[in-house]
Amino acid sequence: MTNLQIDSFVFDARPSYPLITTVKRYRHASFSNDADALTLIFAHATGAHKECWEPVLKYIIQGKRAGTKIKEAWSVDCPNHGDAAVLNEELLKWGYEPVFSWDSQYARILHRFVMGLGKNIPTDFSSHRIVAIGHSMGAVSWLYTRTYYPPPPFAAIVLVDPMILGPSFDVSSIGGFLDSTALKRRDIWASREEAYKSLLPRYKYSKEAMASYVEHALRDLPTGLYPDKQGVTLKCVKTQELARPDCILATPTFACYRDHQSNKLAWRYIKDICAVLPVHFVNGAVPDLLPKELKADTVLATDGNYKSWQEVQGAGHMVPQMAPKGTAEAILNIVS
Repeated sequence: MTNLQIDSFVFDARPSYPLITTVKRYRHASFSNDADALTLIFAHATGAHKECWEPVLKYIIQGKRAGTKIKEAWSVDCPNHGDAAVLNEELLKWGYEPVFSWDSQYARILHRFVMGLGKNIPTDFSSHRIVAIGHSMGAVSWLYTRTYYPPPPFAAIVLVDPMILGPSFDVSSIGGFLDSTALKRRDIWASREEAYKSLLPRYKYSKEAMASYVEHALRDLPTGLYPDKQGVTLKCVKTQELARPDCILATPTFACYRDHQSNKLAWRYIKDICAVLPVHFVNGAVPDLLPKELKADTVLATDGNYKSWQEVQGAGHMVPQMAPKGTAEAILNIVS
């Protein structure tokens, strides 16, 4: 992909955090070793995976402007998603359902990763100028990393259609419907090719994003959950996806809203982050999940201290998957 050098690592923060996670580092010939070059670290949405950012990163590299200095990029799996979900499969069977909260799980391991509080990562980020980029649940998780000590010294935070829910949005009123819909969603296919053909018409993803999804979000059967099945299934099993308060968006399927607190408290907390760090919003222009009024409410919660606001045309909530090029252009507007 665009001649990227991709290295994979397993980050182990034990004993301070019981789950491990999987991360990837991306380097390119056009990247810079200058002291002021930026390190981009990505966090994904519920139901996604660290590789979902690769199409976006491809367009960032292709569209990189004169004077834009990027040192390297990283992407981190939530511990119950992607490759990490496979490695943590036995541990996740008890204690992490029905709620796998943003603030105490994904945020914790992101914090430990950035602050070097673990093993197997060859990079010391203490001298890096980090731009934390998160989508939906990943966006909120980046906010919560600042509640752990020591708070990461980010150069900026980019919130891509963040799942921040103010008082105007009552998620509990639809939570049961979303849970039951997600549980009924298909999670076994005969092959990755069959999954691609089945999912592409239902999801409004770009073709490259869907190709990434079927390659990296699915695993071969049989598994512990389906010991007698053949084909492919989800790495993030439905009970874990439901344990998250975010969603993977199809038409008309949504999941999953069980941690009702983290996204609400983020609405209270965001003004404090904006007071000390540059915070940028990149939202989908299509209000398919989060209404425009809710996003406006989030802006009000910042007390006007946010750094920038952009909309990606043609994209709904799943912005990086629906419009990877538009997402990349928005990020370039921030880092250039």
